[in-house]
Amino acid sequence: MARLLRRFAETRPDELALADDEGTTTWRELNERVDRLCGALLGSGLAAGDVIAVHAANRREYFEVMAAAGHIGLRYVLVNWHWTAQELRYVLQDAGVRALFSEPAFAAQASEALVGLDLPTRVAFGTGIPGFVPYAEFVAAASPDEPAVQVMGTPMFYTSGTTGRPKGVNRKLFTVGAPVDHLALLAEGFAATFAIPDHGRTLLVGPVYHSAQWAFSFTLFLSGRSVVMRRAFDPAQTLHLIDQHAITNVHLVPTQFVRLLRLDAATRQSFSGTSLAAVWHGAAPCSPQVKREMIDWLGPVVHEYYGSTEASINTIITADQWLAKPGSVGRALGTTEIHILRSDGTVAKPGEQGEIWFRYTSGDDVEYWGDPDKTAAIHRTDGRFTTGDIGYFDEDGYLFLCDRAIDMIISGGVNIYPAEIENALITHPAVRDVAVFGVPDDEYGEQVKAVVQLAEDAHATDDLAGALMAHCRDSLAGYKVPRSIDFVPELPRTPTGKLYKRLLRDPYWQAGSRRI
Repeated sequence: MARLLRRFAETRPDELALADDEGTTTWRELNERVDRLCGALLGSGLAAGDVIAVHAANRREYFEVMAAAGHIGLRYVLVNWHWTAQELRYVLQDAGVRALFSEPAFAAQASEALVGLDLPTRVAFGTGIPGFVPYAEFVAAASPDEPAVQVMGTPMFYTSGTTGRPKGVNRKLFTVGAPVDHLALLAEGFAATFAIPDHGRTLLVGPVYHSAQWAFSFTLFLSGRSVVMRRAFDPAQTLHLIDQHAITNVHLVPTQFVRLLRLDAATRQSFSGTSLAAVWHGAAPCSPQVKREMIDWLGPVVHEYYGSTEASINTIITADQWLAKPGSVGRALGTTEIHILRSDGTVAKPGEQGEIWFRYTSGDDVEYWGDPDKTAAIHRTDGRFTTGDIGYFDEDGYLFLCDRAIDMIISGGVNIYPAEIENALITHPAVRDVAVFGVPDDEYGEQVKAVVQLAEDAHATDDLAGALMAHCRDSLAGYKVPRSIDFVPELPRTPTGKLYKRLLRDPYWQAGSRRI
């Protein structure tokens, strides 16, 4: 048996392990399928240290592939299925991928990306991709015997490419070929840190290719917590699934909070939610008012973390702690040193804003795959690294985020952070989503621009723009209030909540010769 699945297959063989839109898999069935998949991968010529990629939406087979790769020492790349064929091709080449798993929904991108590439193992979840072996055949033809040698395989995540080509993120201590039991220790430690109940059940309604969604589903899965997944987020369905499957934990992003809060009263009142033990959120800033409304509704189970693809998870704050320190993202975990540094490299005082720098007490570090120059660019000579966020500590060591340095607006010499303006606007009932950034201003250098996606029952008018500005003035200093507001049908946001802000910002700067 696959070592990490053995105890679950033996002690609760007929209990649910995985569920998706198409069906369910028990722990007994899962163990056999993973053993066969290990044999099929090894039989195709792959060996520990080789790289495979998964190009699919959330589905049970995705977890089978990750589990198999994690037991035979493969590095597995989780592909953003929104990428174009050109972006997919770049990642396949950059990572040195030797086997690709895809699905018919993305056949066009996969087939175009592979033209001319020497990638012998191509497997389709389903049928209908020319040149791909159907997954069922690939697995069924292999031996059901457990792999003779089981060593740890690890994921590799690529950044979303909001500032250029996607970049592969590699962790120093995520060592391919280490004892596979290290994964079990990681999984149990993660479950304890994030207050996930024994025999808990995870709901996955965000794409598992994202590092946070992977951590809050697959890592917990390896510790025996079953996973119920859907390909996309639907707010009403999410509430139904939580009650139907007695879900104990779910990872959400702030835009999903807003959509849940705006469900009709009858739908919200019919929701029990008594099984929920932990609702974790991160990946994007959350309006304090939205956060407070979620806690008022669900109770003190709405917790927050701060991290990134590069920096993993570095702080956590429980609901009760947040109510005492509203707006904070918590205190550093024991594994992480967090430093707030001024522009001259000296340490900022409590309450003083600066760039956030990290260092791991374990000796772990981050690198961009195959790119020492980009790796060096985010590091200091003392080993600390940054993701470009701005923040400060209060007197009690709680971290507060201001914004990303790249998004900061400088108007008349004053630093303005878009996140707090976005937090104010999102609380207006006419606003479904919002982005704030700087645009050219002949007198002040930059002025504050807001781009708003309206709620379904709202209409874009000059009067509404004025009302939104007045709404901002109720809680923000005058110089932070948007000078103008544009309305768009939809903001370019990924399913993980990350906003492609440069796609909104760039057109306003294209007429001029400067970019800032």
